[in-house]
Amino acid sequence: MLPILLVLLLQSAPQATDANSAPRGTAAAPPHGATAPAVANPAPAVAPAVLNLRSDLDRLIKSPGWRGDQWGVLVVSLDRGDTLFAYQPDLALAPASNLKLFTSAAALYYLGPDFRYSTYLMTDGEIADGVLQGDLVIYGTGDPTLSDRFYPTKTAIWESFADSVAALGIREIRGDVVGDASYFGGPSVGLGWQESYMNAWYAAPVSALSFNENIVTLHILPGEQAGWRPKIQFIPGGEGIAIVNQATTVQGGSTSIRVDRAAYDGPIVVTGQISKGSSGVWRSVPVDDPARFAAAVLREVLESRGIRVTGEVRSIADSVASPLAGRSVFAPAFDAAPPLRVLAVHQSPPMLEILKVVNRKSHNLYAEAVLRTVGRVAVGQGTVDGGARAVRHLLERETDLDSFALRMFDGSGLSVLNRVSPRTTIALLDYMAKSPMWEDFWATLPEAGATDGLRRMYRTAAEQNLRAKTGTIDRVSALSGYVRSANGERLAFSIMSNNVPSTWRAKRVEDAIGARLAAFTRPAAVAAMMSTMSPAIASTGTGANGATPQPVPAPASAAPPGPAPSTSGPAAGAVPGAGSPSTDEAPATAEGAVGRTHVIRRGDTLDGLAKRYGTTVNAIRAKNPGINPKRLMPGDSLKLP
Repeated sequence: MLPILLVLLLQSAPQATDANSAPRGTAAAPPHGATAPAVANPAPAVAPAVLNLRSDLDRLIKSPGWRGDQWGVLVVSLDRGDTLFAYQPDLALAPASNLKLFTSAAALYYLGPDFRYSTYLMTDGEIADGVLQGDLVIYGTGDPTLSDRFYPTKTAIWESFADSVAALGIREIRGDVVGDASYFGGPSVGLGWQESYMNAWYAAPVSALSFNENIVTLHILPGEQAGWRPKIQFIPGGEGIAIVNQATTVQGGSTSIRVDRAAYDGPIVVTGQISKGSSGVWRSVPVDDPARFAAAVLREVLESRGIRVTGEVRSIADSVASPLAGRSVFAPAFDAAPPLRVLAVHQSPPMLEILKVVNRKSHNLYAEAVLRTVGRVAVGQGTVDGGARAVRHLLERETDLDSFALRMFDGSGLSVLNRVSPRTTIALLDYMAKSPMWEDFWATLPEAGATDGLRRMYRTAAEQNLRAKTGTIDRVSALSGYVRSANGERLAFSIMSNNVPSTWRAKRVEDAIGARLAAFTRPAAVAAMMSTMSPAIASTGTGANGATPQPVPAPASAAPPGPAPSTSGPAAGAVPGAGSPSTDEAPATAEGAVGRTHVIRRGDTLDGLAKRYGTTVNAIRAKNPGINPKRLMPGDSLKLP
């Protein structure tokens, strides 16, 4: 016989009315007014706590009252395998920076957390009597970290290279300083980037040889006399940057300087006026040729070390023209080109540290470099298309979705053409949660309430619990990630909104949803029964109209088939049990316990177990000397007081 509670739930469950949301194997409801045919399967059973959650989330989504806005939301329990809420989960929407989840997952999958970029200082010349007869080449492989974000100064790595040159006894270079960026191919900006991005630091073009995050700072100073053009200094340097100075120094009055450009490859144009008494104006602008910028600054650093350079500064983007990549053979006897010598090599921080910048700082240049690196390593094509192909292969191979909604036109999410559905995002999040990469992936995500993470959801159940990636571009907002419910369930969620008049208000809706999920709890007995039911019963959600809870098939990958990810390492301190079970939770049973022991299951916490068995955390710890509350391993046994 079915348990009495389950019978009551079945009797009170609402009927499905949306044919589009009916699960496979369940007859669709007839149009309004038609007679419903007999169906073989009963209506899904839905716990009251889940119904309340769906009602609350549906109300939050509709609370702004906008016309024409589009929302896609999906929430699943990674522990129980059921869908808690679904609102147009298959709608392909612009994800903004939520796309970085796919870029960073692919980086961990193909490259690993310990992958390091290498930047090479090479020459095709010979050294004699302190003179290098030949070019000095910097060959980049995509490292975006060559700046003061990871190092003491902007030019710290170039200074190290200059020291290596000096240590070889070189006092003069009779050749060019060459920036070789041929490791990547294709456009340096994403298709669908808006023109307004051209002067923004967050939309700098990517390159296999990047320096100072491909940003130059202009220090604009008044001219010596009124009517003269202002003086413009480049920080950290970079001779040869194309600039058109149309500004004017004025004797008095206000300072109003505008820095602009008409195209990414166009010159920087400075207009307006600057007062003669001004201390200067600072502006940061993306450079149009990052590899040449890098080479120009290296030349300046070399000369500051007393190493004379008689040649020019130039860059290489085409692999055919590269002294390294353009070679068909590398045996000197069969190659007319002079052999290359490596003078110095710099290695980047590990990929895990780079991905923390990608996701916590939402750094677009880093994400673009990482996606192209994935493409170059995985499919031999260092382009956006190559990286996107690698991401699609990951989804096809590692998730159970028959098809997925994903269109990638960049690695950062800046493009207005990018599209992804909440269901596809959940499939990725679910795979990462049960993969060996879980702890590293988790470590990259911003944490709610943290000063270096999500500075949102303070003083809610989501604080120091929820971790998720944000996303914002014009009229687009998104938030996708993980949270623990109040009774310890691991939930994955994806919230995306498009065509919203206010992204600020959309984010308040996201915060309210995140806080509600963190406070969600349901009786353990009902949750346990639902986890053993057929998918047609256990997998329910809220239909697109939000009026009546509708059955929604859970993603095939929503229930991890294997053991839960380890709670050791970085994830352990960040995902503790979010709170104690609610007062309406069913009394503890013998489930999971053998005699006076308890077999640890996914989601268990000492606090929750103490309440379940009517004891205290200290009593459990006394019975289990040396236990670490943050390292409860599923399958291990605890002695009970």
